[in-house]
Amino acid sequence: AVWFLAVNLCALALYAWDNQAAARGRRRVPEARLHLLALLGGWPGAWLAQRLFRHKTRKAAFQRRFAACVALNLLAIAGWLWR
Repeated sequence: AVWFLAVNLCALALYAWDNQAAARGRRRVPEARLHLLALLGGWPGAWLAQRLFRHKTRKAAFQRRFAACVALNLLAIAGWLWR
């Protein structure tokens, strides 16, 4: 539970950081890092951040990779539950 909370808060914070960096023309967070957090279980926080900040929602390629990360995460959870 601690891991889940931490990785989701981290994902939310990184999206907020990246959104501010984009608005100010500063160095951005690599998309691979955002996807890694989603893959490690932070996808609910990442999804919430995308909606709250309207960030990365229009980039189709990013959204496809994000959906794949969510699907892989859910498959891993399902496999763990049904082992």
